[in-house]
Amino acid sequence: MAYTWDKDLETGYVLVDNQHRQLIMLVNDLQVSIVQGKGVDEIKGTVEFLRFYVIRHFEDEENLQLKFGYGDYYEHVARHREFKLRVNELATRLYKEGPSPELVEEISECVGDWLVNHIKGDDLKMAAYIRTHSTPSAPTF
Repeated sequence: MAYTWDKDLETGYVLVDNQHRQLIMLVNDLQVSIVQGKGVDEIKGTVEFLRFYVIRHFEDEENLQLKFGYGDYYEHVARHREFKLRVNELATRLYKEGPSPELVEEISECVGDWLVNHIKGDDLKMAAYIRTHSTPSAPTF
């Protein structure tokens, strides 16, 4: 299943939205890799990049929350931490088992579904809070 970026996923913060778009593109790239029969190294490289990009994105998002004193910061960070553990588990399986179509599909669906649900729930809630607690002239990150 390919994931599509649309207005319902926009937080209104350029940095966060651009990173979300990149993550969705990476998930879709994994699915294309299997369909096109890409090599093991390319698939592993995409998953590895995804793992590190998730960490970077979460750090940026968490810094934004700290900057504005977001009240649900610790809960949000806990969800990020759980997801990073899940992605690491899947990446470990990929390295042990190899990139079977089933496993790559599991990885892309796990990451894609979680990401879309997280954006629509936690991230949009965070963005609404920040909008109400920032000055009108504040940058759009």
